[in-house]
Amino acid sequence: MPLYKTITPNSQTVVKIWKITEPFDALMQSVSLKPKSLDRVLGMKSELHQRGFLSVRMLLAEFGYDDVDLHYDENGKPYLLDGKHISITHSFNFSAIIISDAIIGIDIEKQRDKISVIAHKFVEYESYYLDESAIDYINKLTIIWCVKESLYKLFATPGLSFKQHCLVIPMSDNELETVAWIDYEDKKHKYNVQFLEFEGFTCAYALS
Repeated sequence: MPLYKTITPNSQTVVKIWKITEPFDALMQSVSLKPKSLDRVLGMKSELHQRGFLSVRMLLAEFGYDDVDLHYDENGKPYLLDGKHISITHSFNFSAIIISDAIIGIDIEKQRDKISVIAHKFVEYESYYLDESAIDYINKLTIIWCVKESLYKLFATPGLSFKQHCLVIPMSDNELETVAWIDYEDKKHKYNVQFLEFEGFTCAYALS
């Protein structure tokens, strides 16, 4: 079973990452879906997205949950019926879930050069410490994107801008955590963020 990694950031929080190696049919046979989820997955045009969707249900099972335990609010934010907080992500052949007693957010992204093309859309404050000529520029950009995406999922507020409202403090080369802020409507919210890199991917999760 391709449970890739389990991380426990604190006593109330667990992250699980899945490496998606199974074909679609094998994943379908391994999960039980409520009718709404079944319609959704069968309506997806990409098998990659289908397998990502199903792998998330495999991760739910690792936590002891079923598809019927997972729901979404009016802003599209997932929640669990038992009151635990959950955030979900998948990218290509990896997916991840974070579950906590506190509000959290998670994102996985593949490290790709083309992120530099859209950097101007999500980088503002961070441009003061980023070095475009540095060998790790793409990696740093990907970390920043993942951090801001995890903040966006955590905050779940329409109108929140990666560029205008989310700030990522410089991360040290020998550490896998940083601090990030959401500066929104005259209020500042501070979050601790941890991240890791593996097999050409970056994962970041924000903890409230």
